[in-house]
Amino acid sequence: MSILEKILGRDEDARRDTPAKPDMMMGKVLDTLAGLGGKPIETLSPQEARLQPTPTDAVKQILRETLKDEDPTLGIQTRDITIEGAAGPLQARIYSPNLASDDLKPLVVYFHGGGFVIADLDVYDGGPRGISRFADVVVLSVHYRQAPENKFPAAHDDAIAAYKWALANAQTIGGDPRKVAVMGESAGGNLAINVSIAARDQGLQAPAHQVLVYPLVGNDMTTESYVENAAAKPLNKPMMEWFVKHTFNDQSETADPRINVVGAADLRGLPSSTVITAEIDPLRTEGETLAEKLEAAGVDVRAKTFSGSTHEFFGMGLVVPDAAAAQTFAAHDLKKAFGTAILPI
Repeated sequence: MSILEKILGRDEDARRDTPAKPDMMMGKVLDTLAGLGGKPIETLSPQEARLQPTPTDAVKQILRETLKDEDPTLGIQTRDITIEGAAGPLQARIYSPNLASDDLKPLVVYFHGGGFVIADLDVYDGGPRGISRFADVVVLSVHYRQAPENKFPAAHDDAIAAYKWALANAQTIGGDPRKVAVMGESAGGNLAINVSIAARDQGLQAPAHQVLVYPLVGNDMTTESYVENAAAKPLNKPMMEWFVKHTFNDQSETADPRINVVGAADLRGLPSSTVITAEIDPLRTEGETLAEKLEAAGVDVRAKTFSGSTHEFFGMGLVVPDAAAAQTFAAHDLKKAFGTAILPI
């Protein structure tokens, strides 16, 4: 068993006979989400799917009911802006501990999830907000073009364009252009690592660090975690098949190294990495495999799988303890990479 396998807490002989159960607060989020009356996304059109209740809506409902005194902003200020993408303007949001300050802070370029088809800056607000708070950084959250209106590789082209924009304009949003990292959740984790690969291959300034949260980095839907979590919530195998159908021009594109990162991409020379995965998630195995392959390629990597947590948990720090722990885990590594004060862990 490798060092990473020990860190990840994986037993090479273990196979689950029954599906893992979510922790108490994770379960409360899932129950609340079910109570909001959403329909299975795989039965809907993309336009209909974008209007369905989200885990973020469930978290907001719990906050309204039980944590009325909690500050959902975490003291972080935000400002919406427009940046230049690969084929036109993109919506983006700045998160900062203090937008009025003249002091430059490290900058994290963040890409949200949604299978390249659904979700937006509002749905994925909790993650960048928590990272801005705990890592004491400016976060630029980018809303890239989505499929099926803009199929693969439109989102990837936008992600690279957004990173270039951030390097050129960091100071205008309070960021230090010498200290720029990338981060993403799910499909956004895929975009983040592809930005790092593109920076290496195109001779751009390398990200100082990359944080990959339950990244979509493979094309194999027969992995251990896909089998275990085929019917999981909020992400399951039918949903992933639906995302694939709407994202790609044909199935063969899933073999592209930008999608099948763990099977086809060259991972040598990438920045130090944090890989966070959730136990109850079809994408867990490919995320854990990515961490192992990054290590094998000589990349400094720290990885952790959070037991009892599901896909989408990372942004739920106000109600799910493991989400707050995951944000702190990532913030620690960002601060280390940026050379700022390191949080205790």
